[in-house]
Amino acid sequence: MADQPKLLNVEQQDDLLLIQLTRPQKRNAINDTLLLSLEAVFSTIPDGVKCVVLYAEGQHFSAGLDLSELQERDVIEGLHHSRMWHRVLDRIQFGTVPVVAVLKGACVGGGLEIAAACHIRVAEQTTFYALPEGQRGIFVGGGASVRLPKLIGMARMADMMFTGRVISADEGIWMGLSQYLVLEEQGLKKGIELAKKIALNAPMTNYALMHVLPRIADSTQSEGLLLESLMATIAQSSPEAKQRLRDFLEGRAKKVGE
Repeated sequence: MADQPKLLNVEQQDDLLLIQLTRPQKRNAINDTLLLSLEAVFSTIPDGVKCVVLYAEGQHFSAGLDLSELQERDVIEGLHHSRMWHRVLDRIQFGTVPVVAVLKGACVGGGLEIAAACHIRVAEQTTFYALPEGQRGIFVGGGASVRLPKLIGMARMADMMFTGRVISADEGIWMGLSQYLVLEEQGLKKGIELAKKIALNAPMTNYALMHVLPRIADSTQSEGLLLESLMATIAQSSPEAKQRLRDFLEGRAKKVGE
């Protein structure tokens, strides 16, 4: 990973890990080296880190796959390349800690696929989204066809690919591409604020939201309800959950809205 320092900047702040994409001259386009650098970082989250903030240097989160480095691949090579993306983004979505993505400028193609693998997305007003693969004669290969329909619906994703439609930050928030919309240059501040809140959660709660909730959403109703019961039982039996409940009942914890 000799090139990793040129492509990523990683900084730990207390119990947060800040990961910055650092290819601003390429609008943070994703090549294989950058993708594998992300995998290496997410595979070795330091002990004590409770949440990650993923953001980017420059004006754009990511313009997607670096087409200047695209090479001809036969069917098997193409399949393995797509599966490499799946492996890396699964490491983000189903890793050890929640991930807050801070978006700005282009969040396009593979950049949108990376953002969709994160758990919370904060968009600055400059953010725009697109899936230009349809106009380039190709199909998404980094997990968009699985993750994006769950965020915005299949018809909206199909529209983005059929027409090359560009989605603004304002459209993106009501469609579900982001959960928060902030002014330009305010994204990282908001992302860190949210990450600090997430880090205060009981670890079992965060684990359930990352690993169990997606499985419940993919299950039939009867299977999902059973998974929910099992997870609820496990979570409430932990010592930390019991202490938090005692704190609430005895007036030592804040009430909702305070």
